[in-house]
Amino acid sequence: MVLEHIAARIRRRAFRREYRAMVAQWYADGGDARFRSDYDLDAGSVVLDLGGYEGQWASDLYARSPCRIFVFEPVNEFAERITARFRCNPDIDVLAFGLGASSRTDTIDVRGAGSSTPRKRARAEQIHILDARQWFADSGLERAALAKINTEGGEYELLERLIESGLIENIDNIQVQFHNVAADSAARMERIQSALARTHAPTYRYRFVWENWTRNGRV
Repeated sequence: MVLEHIAARIRRRAFRREYRAMVAQWYADGGDARFRSDYDLDAGSVVLDLGGYEGQWASDLYARSPCRIFVFEPVNEFAERITARFRCNPDIDVLAFGLGASSRTDTIDVRGAGSSTPRKRARAEQIHILDARQWFADSGLERAALAKINTEGGEYELLERLIESGLIENIDNIQVQFHNVAADSAARMERIQSALARTHAPTYRYRFVWENWTRNGRV
């Protein structure tokens, strides 16, 4: 038990060093300004913003390329703020739930930008998660130009569901931030990346920071 604890502590320290270096590289390469809004979109493009928080990314993207955006934000106070922010913009819809592998009520740890279901250490709130496959069927959406996924650990089940259901092929670009929330996070991320490689190709990858995958034939 003692040896396992020491080994786990060493792994955490190694991860923190690697993560800090990757974040530094992201910013040195222009990161947010260079990559996160650089897509060929138009008024007919549909974008899914999964993990809206304050709506800043949706705002930046729309300012650069006006398009149709669905913002998914399951935390009530965040969803209300985003709704107020875009109340005069009919192109941006705010949906007060998240997408995942199943439809359910879950408990989220509300901690600002780090709000997460796997990390229950702060103010808890009941949120709604909708099966991604059900949402696509109900919405009638056949193709999305871009899905940005920043859901503090929820990205794993969502991407696994999109891949398992085949819906991943209906999304041209997937911009995702993976989070190190469990002992198997790296292995789970790598399995997802291997599955994504069957339908998409990476255009940039900064481990546990941001990466983008473009559907084959569009690179």
